[in-house]
Amino acid sequence: MKKLFFLILISTTSQLHAQFGKGMFSKDPIVNLENFDKQRVYWGYFLGFSSFDFKTDYKVEQNNIDIKGQTGFNVGLVGDLRLHEYVSLRFEPGLYYASRTITYSQFTNDRDGLREVKATYINFPLLLKFSSLRTGNIRPYLVGGVSATLNLSSNSKSDDDNLQQRFRVKSWTQNYELGFGVDLYFEYFKFSPSIRGVFGLNDELIRDNDPNSPWTGNIQSMKTRAILINFTFH
Repeated sequence: MKKLFFLILISTTSQLHAQFGKGMFSKDPIVNLENFDKQRVYWGYFLGFSSFDFKTDYKVEQNNIDIKGQTGFNVGLVGDLRLHEYVSLRFEPGLYYASRTITYSQFTNDRDGLREVKATYINFPLLLKFSSLRTGNIRPYLVGGVSATLNLSSNSKSDDDNLQQRFRVKSWTQNYELGFGVDLYFEYFKFSPSIRGVFGLNDELIRDNDPNSPWTGNIQSMKTRAILINFTFH
């Protein structure tokens, strides 16, 4: 899938380079896809990158847990329903691959002190898109809404916990999402790069069987935080 992702990205980049060469940002550009946004419904797909983290709150404040997110990649579909000239409702189901490394400083060995939390998410966001007035072939926008996320790698049904080196989180989480982007209109398609933040609303952590566990006993809550960079094509 990674090879396919980069192949599509390279192919798209060459198309964008050709379009930019036609003077998209010139003083008087040719207006592309002039009636595209007048459609009631249209579809597309996105590719992108993401970085997932946890916002952690403690019962007793300590600095013994370090969480580092790694860059993952995303792919999904986009459905856009026009509600108004400047407002549309978007549904963007997507597949997200993520990984976090959790380090517990009180342990001296990696078996106890290191947890790699990999995740495969299916995200179901319902968003409102607020677009500005189109200028030539450029139209900035803001986007925001709510989402539900299914973690296919959660281990939520496992009886094993951190004593058996198994870090557990819940299968379903709810979030709110906020971001911005820009629609760029080319001769044959619309390209929309965007950046969006994801903010978890509920605690995802499943505590260890021992309430005094050194891994989970002092954690009040763990909530997802993520940055998504998506490249959407219509």
